[in-house]
Amino acid sequence: MEFIVEFVRGEARLGRLRTAHGEIATPVFMPVGTQATVKSVLPRDVWDTGSRIVLSNAYHLYLRPGTEAVRDAGGLHAFMGWPGAILTDSGGFQIMSLAKLVSVDDGGASFRSHIDGSEIRFTPEDAVRAQVDLGSDIMMCLDECAPYPATRAEAKEAAERTVLWAKKAASVRVPKTQALFAIVQGSVFKDLREKCAEQLISLDFPGYAIGGLSVGEPKEEFFDLVGFTASMLPRDKPRYLMGVGHPVDLVKGAMLGVDMFDCVLPTRNARHGRAFTFFGPMNLKNSKYARDFSPLEEGCDCLACRGFSRAYIRHLMVSRESLAWTLLTVHNLRFFQRLMERVRRGISDGTLADLLAEVERLYPVGEARAESEG
Repeated sequence: MEFIVEFVRGEARLGRLRTAHGEIATPVFMPVGTQATVKSVLPRDVWDTGSRIVLSNAYHLYLRPGTEAVRDAGGLHAFMGWPGAILTDSGGFQIMSLAKLVSVDDGGASFRSHIDGSEIRFTPEDAVRAQVDLGSDIMMCLDECAPYPATRAEAKEAAERTVLWAKKAASVRVPKTQALFAIVQGSVFKDLREKCAEQLISLDFPGYAIGGLSVGEPKEEFFDLVGFTASMLPRDKPRYLMGVGHPVDLVKGAMLGVDMFDCVLPTRNARHGRAFTFFGPMNLKNSKYARDFSPLEEGCDCLACRGFSRAYIRHLMVSRESLAWTLLTVHNLRFFQRLMERVRRGISDGTLADLLAEVERLYPVGEARAESEG
């Protein structure tokens, strides 16, 4: 993996992330394909939205079908039929939130599978080896995400264990075609985040993620912590803000120096009949669209807008036809890629603040964020 910063305006940057499966312009939004699929759509549909990198989850794939099975299929790219790059999350958050009877120590996590209740021991080394089997372009270290709210003692213990696990993960040999990123923890305590970042930077990972945010903290504090953490990370390496994708978060996150984002918001909203547009959100279940034969959004070049009307998609949605989820997912993913195109253009020509004002008006900050898709 190679990362090149091509242009900087304030804290915002334009970059190129080069992987074994293609080059990606940053800042970038990554659709989430937790179980080796972006829900409701074919890989070619995801590609046609302009997406060049997707995210999958090593915890889920470790449990089912098993990372060795994926390896034997030729790796995750071949297994899921995706030609672009893939980032795999180690699954630390999912272990803490989904697994049963979790116990964590300095050696790793012990838990019962949320699928069949089987007892599993997952170490930082296991997490890397699993992702090597998957063959993803970017892998994440196993980390411990403190809950919100967390006491200072809880946050300190989680941050210190995250560093210890990162050291263990770094000891595992990985192919040159894969890159291992570390994750900064520390909850809402800036000094803990600073210390965690300093220790991880000393280990010289190819990239760094900002973890443990967007878990319930106030929005102003969230942005303050994002900017604070991003400012401490190396300027010549990619910065990834995990699990964040509200339109305002994307624009403001880019302004604060973040290069990579992921979130289930576009896919989950699609399955509930909600579309993102540059005229504001739409709820296709609303009866006012029953005889509206215009496209979801004039000027959008996605498959849904090129061939289908609001009335038709509403009919599919109220009839619970799965094509509705497909068309809305395609549209929403294209909206997010169009938004990132505008973000990159705004960094280049100095209009990012104008874009932020527009997006804040259309998608107020108080809107609920999507939860993790598991």
